[in-house]
Amino acid sequence: MAADPEKNTRTAYSSASSTRTIPNDDPVSPIDDKSKKVGAKDITSVRKDMAVEKVEDAALSVDVGEHPDGGLKAWLVVIGCASGICATFGLVNAWGVFQAYYTTSILQGTSPSTIAWIGSIQYAMVFIPGLIVGRIFDMGYVKLPLSIASALLVTATFLNAQCKQYWQFLLCQGIAVGLSCGVIFGILMGTPAHWFKRKVGLALGVMALGSSLAGTLYPIIVKNLIQKIGFQWTMRVLGFIEVALLAIQLAKASFSLYTLSSFLAFLGIYTVLTYIDVSAVSIGIPENLAFYLLSIANACSAVGRVSGGLLADRFGCLNVMTPATLLAGIMTYIWPFAKSTGGNIAVAIVYGGSSGIYVSMLSAPLVHMGRTEDVGVRIGMCFTVVAIGAVAGPPISGAINAATGGFTFTGVYAGSAVMVAVVCLIFTRISLLGGRLWGRC
Repeated sequence: MAADPEKNTRTAYSSASSTRTIPNDDPVSPIDDKSKKVGAKDITSVRKDMAVEKVEDAALSVDVGEHPDGGLKAWLVVIGCASGICATFGLVNAWGVFQAYYTTSILQGTSPSTIAWIGSIQYAMVFIPGLIVGRIFDMGYVKLPLSIASALLVTATFLNAQCKQYWQFLLCQGIAVGLSCGVIFGILMGTPAHWFKRKVGLALGVMALGSSLAGTLYPIIVKNLIQKIGFQWTMRVLGFIEVALLAIQLAKASFSLYTLSSFLAFLGIYTVLTYIDVSAVSIGIPENLAFYLLSIANACSAVGRVSGGLLADRFGCLNVMTPATLLAGIMTYIWPFAKSTGGNIAVAIVYGGSSGIYVSMLSAPLVHMGRTEDVGVRIGMCFTVVAIGAVAGPPISGAINAATGGFTFTGVYAGSAVMVAVVCLIFTRISLLGGRLWGRC
């Protein structure tokens, strides 16, 4: 049977085309095995690139979408930023009170326009580091520059107390304070955007309150302290205030809350122990008996310290501290209304025991707020802030007593300070438990 020439031609063309590529009008060329392998590798490479792009896109979308836009942690971040702004830009905003003081005292004889250069450089240095600091922030470096700048700010503030000549003020207050404030300010301004999306404007507004608050209070504080304790100690007080504010901005939420709680507690926790014998004498209790109220309170405090430690090992330190501090606050409220010997003895017993539990457990929660290697740093930072409350608490109570002529409002002030500390302890506990209300903590 003769073969069909046309059929053979179609078959040959079909067979050939199955092993050839026809790129438009270019001559047809066969694909060898090597070309097939290269083509397969190219396809595999393209598929891998597409897979990587999908993963990167997914990661990017998750990153962009992860804005809590509220909640306890997010607003605690804002509070921490506000405290940092208060210590930096707020201090810079108070330059006017320093200008007036330098013009009339330390730098008397130097023209006001020359002195104003200190403040102008300080203002400028707040913004000059922005480009570099912004890039560092975007690279993920936050704690290291914040720590260095905070240390420089505190050091420069303390050194400013020793300045006597114009160039010294220019170096310390103009350049060093301004530069450190600029680094801190630049980092803090970008932080809320990582926690808020729709409410970022509100978050930035709340954070900016720190600057307004400091700009309002710092001039009053500086002017009054200079008149009472002199310029050098005024700057040292400002340095300690900066330590407290900067410690809050550097710390975790739980640490910040606990440090704030401790500071508030010490504004009122020692008021009863300081004035219980004085108040007893003022209501007619014999002095030789009133004297023993303090001893009774301290003896019961010793019992509270030991028993509090035993209970904390079983139930958790914050689970023991919080109700004990609450009881101490209640007794502070009751104390001014105890008008008999028996009433004052009862206050001394209950208050001594409950306050003893609180004081003995003061450092225990700090141990569980980070690595064991950093326990000393956490305790040191917290206790530095506590020292400010311990120094200020009893004199404030005494001033209230002198102004009102009795201990009623003194007890209200001290008891309220302790009660607000209890609220902070509750939030500290919730933060450590990851938002849960119950658990060993």
